[in-house]
Amino acid sequence: MSGPHQNQSVFAAGKPLDAADAVMILVHGRGATATSILDLARALPHPAMAYLAPQAANNTWYPYSFLAPMANNEPGISSGIQAIADLVEQVEEAGISAENIIIGGFSQGACLSAEYVARHPRRYGGLLVFSGGLIGLPGTPRDYTGSLTGMPVFIGCSDVDFHIPVERVHETTATLTRMGANVTERIYPGMGHTIIQDEIDAAQDIVAAVGNET
Repeated sequence: MSGPHQNQSVFAAGKPLDAADAVMILVHGRGATATSILDLARALPHPAMAYLAPQAANNTWYPYSFLAPMANNEPGISSGIQAIADLVEQVEEAGISAENIIIGGFSQGACLSAEYVARHPRRYGGLLVFSGGLIGLPGTPRDYTGSLTGMPVFIGCSDVDFHIPVERVHETTATLTRMGANVTERIYPGMGHTIIQDEIDAAQDIVAAVGNET
């Protein structure tokens, strides 16, 4: 498709793609930037990993809450999902298999990452959902088809996050588990809308398992 997030810049850290054994695609949150989410490259090191971060047009993937009707957030959602899909295709064309691709993000980027994986289920190297969940109104059918085949997933969120109801976190965990993922969910009492070290430690276990070097 051609949407607002096509032909935007992609920023990189870590190994050059042509020298990497694994890739992490990182999706930034609302109002943030691709360069800011690349801070996770330093927090989640891997000696053979390329880190790629697409930039949203006007720093926002879609205009309203992820709990709004999906139609209200189009074409942003579809365009953002396509931006991730295009990066996955680019990585595979470079010779890196889906099993060595980790997809993740924070807040709005976490929601988009989770929705991408649910709509394009395969055995990726992992999914990291920092303060996010699947997109749509409460009661949205979660009739995704396909299998995640044991793919590791980490989902972390506060129990009082103003943006992310804990019920949506649990629903996301249940949906991805039903699709065959191996999900670790951690709910942190009173945590702000942020990423804490315990989440980084859990994510690092997923990072360490991909690529030819660990």
